[in-house]
Amino acid sequence: MSELDWDPPLTSAGRREHGRAARAATPRRALAEVTIAARDPLGILAAQDATRVPELVPLRAERMSASPFAFYRGTAALMAADLAAAAHSGIIVASCGDAHVANFGLYASAQRTLVFDLNDFDEAAWAPWEWDVKRLVTSVVIGGRASSRDEAVIERATRGAIRAYARAIAASSRRSPTERYFSHFDAAATSRALDPASRKTLEAAIAQARHRTGERATRKLTELDDDGRRRFVHQPPTLGPVEPDIIDRVHHLIAAYLTTATADIAHLLVHYRVADIARRVVGVGSVGTRCYLALFQDGDDHTLLLQPKQAMRSVLEEHGRIPQPPVLDALIERSGQGARVVALQRILQALSDPFLGSLRGERGDYYVRQFHDMKGGIDAETLDDEPFVTYAQACAVTLARAHSQSLTASDVTGYIGGGGAVEDALTAFAYGYAEVSLRDYEAFRAARAR
Repeated sequence: MSELDWDPPLTSAGRREHGRAARAATPRRALAEVTIAARDPLGILAAQDATRVPELVPLRAERMSASPFAFYRGTAALMAADLAAAAHSGIIVASCGDAHVANFGLYASAQRTLVFDLNDFDEAAWAPWEWDVKRLVTSVVIGGRASSRDEAVIERATRGAIRAYARAIAASSRRSPTERYFSHFDAAATSRALDPASRKTLEAAIAQARHRTGERATRKLTELDDDGRRRFVHQPPTLGPVEPDIIDRVHHLIAAYLTTATADIAHLLVHYRVADIARRVVGVGSVGTRCYLALFQDGDDHTLLLQPKQAMRSVLEEHGRIPQPPVLDALIERSGQGARVVALQRILQALSDPFLGSLRGERGDYYVRQFHDMKGGIDAETLDDEPFVTYAQACAVTLARAHSQSLTASDVTGYIGGGGAVEDALTAFAYGYAEVSLRDYEAFRAARAR
């Protein structure tokens, strides 16, 4: 009788040893280095603008000019280019690509419970584990300074986030892959474990998120016409009419999306018809990419809002120059960049939107998700000091949970080791790169003034 070939997988201990061995090529202290090669930051931003809706480019510049933190939010491409010039650990994980503190938040699971997780995956791809952590802790420094905090508080939040990441990924790597997959952060349960000030902040965010439903958004953004059909009330420049060819092809585009949605979602949408579609402006870094709201309505005026959003190349691949796994390259070739966003979101997020899907259109690749399904966030700049420190740690633990889905999670733990060397290095990097970003911001504002 024939037998299956058995090539035993590497043990967690073996992977940790791989991680420790990686220190020989890239010592942990090297993670502190801020390497700025020949660069043209304004040129990178201008090249991005050239691919976007021209009339929205000034709005993007206006939003990015608002503060150093707003600028940082819109410059994932700059940071990826700078990280590409520096030494890295060589330990590659599924990465968010834009893991700053404003890209974490609350949303409703399919079971209608609120969970806390990463909530932006436009730049998601495979990259060295520390790139996401560097993006996160630099945002802690820039966000802390933007809210005029004492430097001691900012450093405590930065170091606390790095320690929290190290502890969390070590703990996750000791669990089975299945246990890691099912782990998630229930917002209500997490609240009970927090200090009183942080609990109050989270409970306020939970209350706000529970009110941000698709039905509420429909009431605010639409009105009934004489035939009982809902239509968007345009609010330029953030909500406006779509291009005629989109209207002409909307049913074809919806059909393309349904081929990527699960069978239950495709069956659910049989109950609805597309009532209207509008162009929507979102975020800071995303301004100028094409984003729409599609309004679905049934015969009893029940509604559903879906948001198709354009997906571009990940900055981790384009500017970070990290080769991607062949399976991801093949997926993009076959189904477009929207499929990449959906795939990485499902890997990195604990409980993803059941309406996630993608499509390819004449105007680019898109991914599709629900709009305002109990989505809420915590504005780190408005927090008191203790909740600010706690929030930075919560983001770090959440990021560690996402990274722990990768096969190399134990390699990361082995590379980090006791944590002190990495904590010092990444803290030094965060402060150093915050200065680089501030200089870029000042150059950006000066260029705008000219």
